[in-house]
Amino acid sequence: MRRQKITVTTAADGSATVYSPRLSGKIHSIHYVKGDYVDGVDFAITAEATGENLWTEANVNASAVRYPRVPTHSPAGAAALYAAGGTGVLASPGLANDRVKIVLAQGGASKTGTFHVLVD
Repeated sequence: MRRQKITVTTAADGSATVYSPRLSGKIHSIHYVKGDYVDGVDFAITAEATGENLWTEANVNASAVRYPRVPTHSPAGAAALYAAGGTGVLASPGLANDRVKIVLAQGGASKTGTFHVLVD
């Protein structure tokens, strides 16, 4: 497993867009360490090349961790389920020589926080 630490500093309007270095592997987890952002920060974390959603959350007030998962499908494109009509089968999203894009809003002027992306 590899850890990529990404520090994000906001502009005067409280926004920021930053990218990780290129990564390859399955996203295990994303850890947000608050720093001095104001309460109520919003962020959207995606894969740069495809826009695949890894973590989107609004009005975040404290450090948090998420384990992104995406739905899986059969070769015919039907949702894979654990049982007929049951819960969908989820898997870790993968990156192939791609960057994680972090977009923040409402973080406060010139504030800093950190994201740790764990890739397996």
